[in-house]
Amino acid sequence: MDLSEIKHEIDQLQQRLEDFRGLFDLEDDRKRIDELEHEMTEPNFWDDPDEAQKVINEANGIKSRVNSFDDNVERVENLEVSYELVKEENDEELFDDLQEQLKETVEQFNAFELEILLSEPYDKNNAILEIHPGAGGTESQDWAQMLLRMYTRFAERRGYSVETLDYLPGDEAGVKSVTILVKGHNAFGYLKAEKGVHRLVRLSPFDSSGRRHTSFASCDVMPEFNDEVEIDVKPDDLKIDTYRSSGAGGQHVNTTDSAVRITHIPTNTVVTCQSERSQIKNREQAMKMLKSKLYQYEIEKQQAELDEIRGEQKEIGWGSQIRSYVFHPYQMVKDHRTNYENGNTQAVMDGELDDFVDAYLRSRV
Repeated sequence: MDLSEIKHEIDQLQQRLEDFRGLFDLEDDRKRIDELEHEMTEPNFWDDPDEAQKVINEANGIKSRVNSFDDNVERVENLEVSYELVKEENDEELFDDLQEQLKETVEQFNAFELEILLSEPYDKNNAILEIHPGAGGTESQDWAQMLLRMYTRFAERRGYSVETLDYLPGDEAGVKSVTILVKGHNAFGYLKAEKGVHRLVRLSPFDSSGRRHTSFASCDVMPEFNDEVEIDVKPDDLKIDTYRSSGAGGQHVNTTDSAVRITHIPTNTVVTCQSERSQIKNREQAMKMLKSKLYQYEIEKQQAELDEIRGEQKEIGWGSQIRSYVFHPYQMVKDHRTNYENGNTQAVMDGELDDFVDAYLRSRV
């Protein structure tokens, strides 16, 4: 890359800044931050911890966007100064520094652009994520456990907190089903890219002959709703059961019937929660989960009707995986919706999913 090409790249970054300015009102954002920070100084702010956390999450989300924009403005200004300096001095070391500075700035712009793409309804919400193994017993249950670890690591890398709502351990290893709540700004926006069937190909650690096995697990992702969405749930449509917690151990296991299962009879939608020792709290969380599932059910129902009108036929089953994770005979993770692939399978399983999420969100624009 020569100086003229670098100047062209800088001009393109300037244009992208102008495009960003047109997408949101920075002055309104700064005013909203002031309002929220003033609200946080009120003496009774923490009287309702859930509402307080919603205010903090909103403030942090807007701050992140505004600060990222300001950082990008400063980066472009620094690039222009560095460019003029290299142009005058014609110094090779300064030129190398300028190229590195440009590379870092483009990466920051791409990350900021991804944040802006998360503007659909409920993208900002917390996410409820469910993992269910497919047929295959211990193999698929172990794969479900691996996915749980992957999403937990992904959440931690983004600074999100993870709460286990329901956990049913496998017979020998892994999990039969697990539901987690991922809390943080844009948690649903990022994790919605993971909804679908995930396929694993590996040499089985449970096969004494060391044969290659293919396992499947499904991941369902829904936004968590509090009071911002009106979903009519009639008490007569609900069947509520209580039972003793049977979690992974430790604090989730107790000797009272505190776990709650709610069945929505018209849709046969079932949710369970056993994360709290209090049956009342588990019931409240289960109702939030039910509302989220019913919302998702309506969205999918509408989409199915549209697909039928358009004549689209989509197979729903284990053959319609969204992503394949191949550990043997080669190393590769490939997303079949975007064709993005990564040969570093260990990094992906350690939660480095950002590039997959990025490719998915950009493919939807």
